[in-house]
Amino acid sequence: MDSRRDTALILAARGLRALIVGFGAVLLGASLSAKGWPSSQVGLLLTAILAGTALASIAVGMFGDRIGRRRVYALLYVVLAAAGAAFGLTDNFGILILAALTGTLSTQVIESGPFTSLEQTMLAAELDSRTRTRVFGTYNATATLVGSAGALLAGTPALLQPFWPRIPSDQRLFLAFIPVGLACAAVTLALSDRVEPSDEQARMRVSLRRSRAAVLSLAGLFAVDAFAGGFVVQSFIAYWFSLRFGLSLGVLGVIFSASGLLQAASLLAAPRLAERIGLLNTMVFTHLPSNLLLAAIPVAPTWPLAMALLLARQSLSQMDVPTRQAYVIALVDPHERTAAVAYTNTARYVGAPLAPVVAGMVQQAAVGLPFFLGGGIKIAYDLALWWRLRRVPLASEAPGLTGLQAAGGT
Repeated sequence: MDSRRDTALILAARGLRALIVGFGAVLLGASLSAKGWPSSQVGLLLTAILAGTALASIAVGMFGDRIGRRRVYALLYVVLAAAGAAFGLTDNFGILILAALTGTLSTQVIESGPFTSLEQTMLAAELDSRTRTRVFGTYNATATLVGSAGALLAGTPALLQPFWPRIPSDQRLFLAFIPVGLACAAVTLALSDRVEPSDEQARMRVSLRRSRAAVLSLAGLFAVDAFAGGFVVQSFIAYWFSLRFGLSLGVLGVIFSASGLLQAASLLAAPRLAERIGLLNTMVFTHLPSNLLLAAIPVAPTWPLAMALLLARQSLSQMDVPTRQAYVIALVDPHERTAAVAYTNTARYVGAPLAPVVAGMVQQAAVGLPFFLGGGIKIAYDLALWWRLRRVPLASEAPGLTGLQAAGGT
C-alpha cells in the first residue's frame, strides 16, 4: 500500500511541476525578449540554466542517497520556489544567473534534470520490472500532457487583459513558482521510508561499482542521441514547414498539438510492447523506424505527406523514453540507481545544446539537411545501442538475463 501511495504522491508532484515548468518555459522566452537585453546576455543566462541543470544532476547522483532522497527532493522544490521569486522580482543579472545555476529551472516544456533523477529512482523502489515500466510510461505521459497545458496557460493572462486590466502578464508571473514549489515540497514530506535506500545501500560509499563501465557507455550513447535530436527541435521543424510549404501558425499549432497527443499515447503503449518484446528491443526497434521517417520528411513533395510522416514519426519517437528509464534502473544494482539515472540524464542535457549551432550552419547548404543529419546520427545510435547492450546482464532481472531478453524478449 505504501508503494502505491508513494507512486501517487510522486506523480502528483511531477504533474504540478510539469504545469509550472511548461508555463515557465514559454514565459522565460517572452520575459527575456521584453527586457531588451542583448542576445549575448540572453544566451549567457540560458546557458547558465542548462549548466545548472547538469551540475545539479551530477550533485544528486553523488550525494542524493547519502543525504537522503526525500530531503534532497524537498530542498530542490524550495530552491525552485526561490528561483521563481528571483525571476519574478528582479532584473539584476547577477541574481538571475545565480538562480539559473540552481538547476531547478528549464528552457523546455518537458524538463529532465535533478528532479527526474530522484523521481525515477524513488518510483523504482519496491516495484517489479513490469510495474516499473508501466509506471514510467504514466510518469512521462503525465509530464507531456500537463506540461503542454502549462505552455498553453502561459498565454492566458495576455488574452484576459482586455477584460481584467490589472492581471499581470510580465515577469511577475514567475511568482507562481512559489506556491507550486512549496506545495510540492509539502508532498515530499508525506513520502514513506520505502523511497530511501536501505541501510546496506546507504553504506555503499561509491555511487557506481559493478555497472560503472556499462553506465558510462550508456551515457555516451545517450549524449549522441540527444545531440542528434538537437538538429530537429520543434522550433526548427515549425520553421521548415513554414518555409517549405508556407503553412500558417494556426495550422502548425494543430500539427504540434496532434503530435503531443500521439506522443502521450505512445508513452502509455510502450510498456505493453516491452512486456512482449523486451526493454532493449522496444527502445531500438521503435526508435529506428521513427528515425527513418524523420529522414524522409524533407523529400516529401506535399505538406500533407510531410505532416503524415512527421505524425507517424512522433507516434514512435518517444516509446524509448519509459523503456530507457526502466532499462537504466534494471541495468544497475539498487545502490547505484540514483547515480546511474543522474549521470545518464545529465549526458542527454550536455549533448542537446550543441546541435542547433551546427544545424544553423548546415541548413545554409540545404534547408532540409538537418533532418538527414539528425535521422542518420540517431539511426547509428540505435544500431550501436543494440550491439553494445544486447548481451549485457540486467541486475534486477533473473540471473544471466540480458537486455535483449528482459521483460519478455527472447
